[in-house]
Amino acid sequence: MNPPILATKLYIPPPRHKVVLRPRLIERLNEGLHSKLTLVSASAGFGKTTLVSEWLAVCGRPAAWLSLDENDNDSARFLTLLFTALQSVETNIGEGVFSALQSPQPPSIESILTVVLNEINMIPNDIILVLDDYHVIDVPEIDHALTFLLEHLPPQMHLVIITREDPLFPLVRLRVRNQLTELRVADLRFNSFEAAGFLNQVMGLSLSSDNIAALETHTEGWIAGLQLAAISIQGHKDATSFIQSFSGSHHHVLDYLMEEVLQRQAENVQTFLLHTSILGRLCGPLCEAILLDTSSSGQETLKYLERANLFIVPLDNDRRWYRYHHLFGELLRQRLQQKLSLSTHNEGISVAELHKRASEWYENNGLDIEAFHHAAAANDIERAARLVEGEGTPLHIRGAVTPVLNWLKSLPTAVLDARPSLWVMYASALIIAGQPTGIEQKLQAAEAGLQGAKLDDKTKDLIGLIASGRATLALLVITGQPTTGVEQILEATEATLQGTESDDKTNDLVGLIAPKQATSAVNQHQVETIIVQSLLALEYLHPDNLPVRTAATWMLGQAYQLRGDRAAAIQAYTDAISISLKLETNIVTLAATIGLGNVLEGDNQLYLADQTYRRVLQLAGFPPQPVTFEAHLGLARISYEWNDLNSAEQHAQESLQLAQQLENTDRFVSCEVFLARVKFARKDWAGAEAILAKAGHFVRKHNFIYRIPEIAAAQVLMLLHRGNLAAAAHLSQTYNLSMSQARVDLARGDTSAALAALELFQEQVEAKDWKDEQLKVMVLQTVALYRHGQKDKALQLLAAALEQAEKGGFIRMFVDEGTLMAELLSEAASHGIMPEYIGRLLDVFAAEEQKSEDKSDLRLFPPAQPLIEPLSERELNVLQLIAQGLSNHEICERLYLAMSTVKGHNRNIFGKLNVQRRTEAVARARELGLL
Repeated sequence: MNPPILATKLYIPPPRHKVVLRPRLIERLNEGLHSKLTLVSASAGFGKTTLVSEWLAVCGRPAAWLSLDENDNDSARFLTLLFTALQSVETNIGEGVFSALQSPQPPSIESILTVVLNEINMIPNDIILVLDDYHVIDVPEIDHALTFLLEHLPPQMHLVIITREDPLFPLVRLRVRNQLTELRVADLRFNSFEAAGFLNQVMGLSLSSDNIAALETHTEGWIAGLQLAAISIQGHKDATSFIQSFSGSHHHVLDYLMEEVLQRQAENVQTFLLHTSILGRLCGPLCEAILLDTSSSGQETLKYLERANLFIVPLDNDRRWYRYHHLFGELLRQRLQQKLSLSTHNEGISVAELHKRASEWYENNGLDIEAFHHAAAANDIERAARLVEGEGTPLHIRGAVTPVLNWLKSLPTAVLDARPSLWVMYASALIIAGQPTGIEQKLQAAEAGLQGAKLDDKTKDLIGLIASGRATLALLVITGQPTTGVEQILEATEATLQGTESDDKTNDLVGLIAPKQATSAVNQHQVETIIVQSLLALEYLHPDNLPVRTAATWMLGQAYQLRGDRAAAIQAYTDAISISLKLETNIVTLAATIGLGNVLEGDNQLYLADQTYRRVLQLAGFPPQPVTFEAHLGLARISYEWNDLNSAEQHAQESLQLAQQLENTDRFVSCEVFLARVKFARKDWAGAEAILAKAGHFVRKHNFIYRIPEIAAAQVLMLLHRGNLAAAAHLSQTYNLSMSQARVDLARGDTSAALAALELFQEQVEAKDWKDEQLKVMVLQTVALYRHGQKDKALQLLAAALEQAEKGGFIRMFVDEGTLMAELLSEAASHGIMPEYIGRLLDVFAAEEQKSEDKSDLRLFPPAQPLIEPLSERELNVLQLIAQGLSNHEICERLYLAMSTVKGHNRNIFGKLNVQRRTEAVARARELGLL
């Protein structure tokens, strides 16, 4: 936001009177500091803002002030303003979250507020935050944000809301908890004593107590009415007769007094008031531009209005910017409409013309958002459209997506059809707002409008924008849209498990497995769509349209990466980074650098990938943006391969926390699956199982079926560890998991089948030049060949694998294959094959073996059970939680099981232990050495 305009929104209005007119209310506000929220709620003209500003001047606490208007109905803009206001009392509050708010994938509001609340908790002083004119906010997300803020408000912070309408907060709950102080109409009415102070001391009148009482009665203590009456009385010799001449409701009094006040002003002042009433904020040069009058100073007129108490409020200490009192401004605009409709000699002046003049002034002074608002109010479509398009970065990408969308929605279809650029703009704004429904229809409407148009630079650029929009839609389908048809998929899943051995794990798998084909064909089509449309966009977009060209190039890299063309992906990402460095924002730079790290990692260039991911974290700054979760996850995978399990887990946990801040996404599933792998490496099978169960529950609940294959691959390892080969085989076959199927075959002793599966998969990954998958296949092939009795061939292949792996420093890829790999490496070392590298690997094997010998954790090594029917591993898990004192409900949450399932396990445990109660079960288990 432009600094001068921002300053007017954060300016605390100074006390308007030298005397404290309402000490009773000042005391109420002071008493209210014990609560979380003070709500000052009343209709216009009751002196709400004036009262709070006078209180702040004497209360002794530092305060932040934010004046709101209709343009602030955007959660990112609102929070940016809120944190900027707080910085007026504590410089560094929220400093790290501003970039996150501008991210295309911003974190959840709760996570952003949590960061700022933690910073406020560190402030040593008590502070006050005032939100003025909160009634203009009509976005539920902002109400929810402030509700969250109130629920977690630090004790040193107090919130004041000034509004005409009650906000949609849980006021009843706050009231019951004594966390709410309320000042309403009945409290804000001036009594006779306060009215006397205002009329005689502030306004300089000498009214009798009877006249004051009459005015207080006529206006019902309404300060706006009292002030209008006082201004009118100043021009009457007989105050008593004037006071007796009006009565009635607020509206009647207001109309009467408004006419009186205007008639008392000179003609040029009346014109000034009426014509400038269209402005939300006023300064001298702007008013002069509205009036087309350079003969008199607009700034001097504003100062005169302030001296005359004509409902004008300063917005900065320099008295450069002002605004009319809201009620006074509304009345002036009504009078302006009436005057222009009745006048036949207005010399072409209309409200639209005044708005157009305002728009021109704002544009000439670099205030594009304000210029757009007045152009839209003037119904000047060409000007508004040009301002939205901007000179490089469209307005809806600069924090004005809500007003732009509202304007576009208000336009008739015929207007949009006549200007295809508006349809393109509409689609782009919907993408930015995260509202994909209807985007394709708007792009088609734009294409229809371009039929027969001259193929000039502007038309070509629009064609490029349409293509870019379609590429973005296709990418959204792949990365963010759940697949439907879950019930049918689950039915097919249950059928695949018919006839398999029924145990706890198999039962958990029913509802987890889903046919891979449900999404692969759709995703492949979307990948090709991204490539075709991105290339089309780059062909037609204007060379100077760097923001969209950069985004299209990045999407091209994403598509090439998804298709497996890693060389093309590297080139596209490198190009996107190069172009994005010319732009002010680093969002595309982050995304492209993450993509580049992914591809380098896929090419087994782990050291370069590590540097690239760390570069992402440097670019993102602190606190990290949620999009950097992918960099942390990449660093976790690399740390894992380098056998730094602690670092791997730390990065994975950071990645998980960041991914969970992204709304409506499944990205954190990959983080959880990776954490399960770390548990595997540490032989924590129960911990891994719990993580995978949680991930499976999430994807089933939210229909993210395409995430199940990666969960299934990890589940295969779990099932093989437990010896449930049938269920492991079903998973591998259902998802065509070649590596998993080979492991199942090896577990069955069918080395020929394993080698055949691996050979087929090897051909596929070599055709795609997937170096990471090629190395994985080679390592598992060496084990399969060794078990198949082809030791020489195994050693030869192992030597080739080691040569590739050493360049990236791979360790876990070999260690995770277990004792057979250790034997094979020892054999290779005896043949003089890469002795130094093999020596490092064998040292890790030795350390792992020592840990296993030293470890006495009963979860990893269940004791021999002297029972006729031993407890299953899941029953042992439940028994351990019972011993810890967990309730059935808590066990459900811990293990992600249904209540009926937990109760069933309890019955089995009691039956096998021959007990009736929980305490007996725990005692019996301890006797048997099960706990």
